[in-house]
Formats: sequence, structure tokens, C-alpha cells
Amino acid sequence: MIWLIGAGGMSVDYVKVLAAQEQEFKVIGRSESSATTFEEKTGQKVVVGGVEKYLETSPQKPDAAIVSVGIDQLYNTTMMLLEYGVDKILVEKPGAKKVEEIRMLANLAREKNSKVFIAYNRRFYASVCKLKENLMAEGGITSFNFEFTEWAHVIETLNKPKDELSNWFLANSTHVVDLAFHLGGKPRELSSYVGGELEWHPSGAVFSGAGISVHGALFNYMANWSSAGRWSLEFLTKKSRYYLKPMEKIQRQLNGTIKIEPVEIESQLDDEFKPGLYLQTKAFLEGDSENLCHIDEHVESMTFYQKIANY
Repeated sequence: MIWLIGAGGMSVDYVKVLAAQEQEFKVIGRSESSATTFEEKTGQKVVVGGVEKYLETSPQKPDAAIVSVGIDQLYNTTMMLLEYGVDKILVEKPGAKKVEEIRMLANLAREKNSKVFIAYNRRFYASVCKLKENLMAEGGITSFNFEFTEWAHVIETLNKPKDELSNWFLANSTHVVDLAFHLGGKPRELSSYVGGELEWHPSGAVFSGAGISVHGALFNYMANWSSAGRWSLEFLTKKSRYYLKPMEKIQRQLNGTIKIEPVEIESQLDDEFKPGLYLQTKAFLEGDSENLCHIDEHVESMTFYQKIANY
């Protein structure tokens, strides 16, 4: 039995995946209104009242739990599950709103001997799976660069808590940075620069930096939240330059040429389900952690996330 905690839009996507994989699961939500909407969309009944109230009924522990609640509830929900003894948890990124909370989750997971993973579904995109094959065939990455520009004009209008907005790099931009370092290697050396500020993100608005990954690949990055731009990643081998822009697609430029051409990918799962979600959920439930982000890895990443974002 799997517990799916949360009855919002992301949980709707998880239900499609769990049903397709013929998993037995129970959805646990909070309000009657969200439960009604959820049931209309999925046909799946919801246990209402929230996970805390549900745990008071002393239910049998699940084989695994997926935490798909709002970012302000990620930490408390996961802590409750760990305290209850759930030993296999997939929690939506970034796991908590604050770095200190992520570290506390990791500490409790180790204490309880539980496996906790952060759901960075872009690691499982069809484009990324294909890119990995090509990079390996070409001898690996020699350098890479990425951009994590956020659209401030959109974000500042969102109805989000102040502390979520002030930690927006952690809450959202890490989708890009996690993937960059997942493929290119974590930083061995890192120099970071931050300038400007936004009313809702006072720690910085313009970001730039460079370094060397643990695999010896040189990298650089930039983002300007007060100007134009979009998420993108580029990976270079001795043979090719690959573009993920948008991240769901691959384009390739061969060494010695200027032409950029699309790379064909098998995207059926990403077309049918939320991109990356089917393979991520499958890997989690089957215990294949090779490409999952373990919470200890996530904690390690906090060191350079804080440096990049000036937190």
C-alpha cells in the first residue's frame, strides 16, 4: 500500500501514474473542498482531515509514501511520516522551505533509518535519458553551462507566502541547477557572484558564477531575474554541443559545424503523463535509487545552493 499525501494538482498527476503502474494506494488530503475537486478529476476517493488526523487512527504503515502537498506543508508532513515510522518517502522538491528544515529532515531520516528522496522529476525526462546515452557514447562532458532566469513579473503576482518567495531559488530554480550538477557532476570548486535585489527576493536578482565539477568538467552559469531569459542547459563533449532549451527537447551541434539540429527522442511516457513522473515513480517504488535525489545528497547540495543564491 502506498500513501499519496495531498489532493492538489500534482497529486492528480501522481494518481495517473500510480494507476497506470497498477499500484494500490490511498490518497490523504486536508479539506473537503479540495477532496471533492480531486475526486471529480480522478474518480479516486480521498481521506480528508489531513495526515496528522489520519495517523491518530493508528493505520498500518504503508510500503511507501509520496508527499505531494504545498511547499509550506512539505516539512511538517514528512516529519510526521518519519516519526510514525514510514521508512520509504518521496517528497516533492525542495523538501522544505528552508535549508535548516531540510537538514533536520535528513537527520531524522538517518535516525529512523528511513529512505527519503527529493522528487526532481526532470532527472527522468525522456530528453535527459537520451542525452545521458549520447554523452556516455561520446566520452563524457568536458564543459557545461546553465541559466536559471525566473520571470519576476509573473512570480511577484503569485499568492505565495513571503518566506517561500524569499527562498524562490531553493523552491523553484533548483530544478535547473540539480539537473546540471546531476549530469555534469557536483562542484569541486565554485566561485559565485550576486547582484541587485527584488522586493520579494532581497538576497539577489542577478546571479553569475563558474567552477570545476568533481569530474573535472568546467562550468559556468548565469541568471537575471530582473531581465529577460529562460531556463536552459548546455553540455559539451569532444564531439558535440547539446542544448536543453526547452528542457523537454534536445538539440545538437556537431563539432566543426554551425548547424543545430533536433535529436529524436522516444517521449511517449512524457506525452501521456507529466514529464519525468512515470519513470521517477517507478524507480522510487522499485528501489532503483541510481538517479533519484537522496536527501543526504540534497543536504550536500545546500552548501553550493546557498552560495549561488546568497542565502
